[in-house]
Amino acid sequence: MAQQDGPEAPGDAPEHLTTTVEQGPFCLARCTCGWRGPARRARSQARTDAKSHTAA
Repeated sequence: MAQQDGPEAPGDAPEHLTTTVEQGPFCLARCTCGWRGPARRARSQARTDAKSHTAA
């Protein structure tokens, strides 16, 4: 029987880890699941987008 790599047990949902990334005058939130928030001028709004994503 083959072993599975990674910290997750079978059947567990992967953890959402978000970060904010600056691109020129804009900031956006990204997640390890592939989600990407809209570009924002305010860093605080990008952080709010990330919190909303992880809460959902």
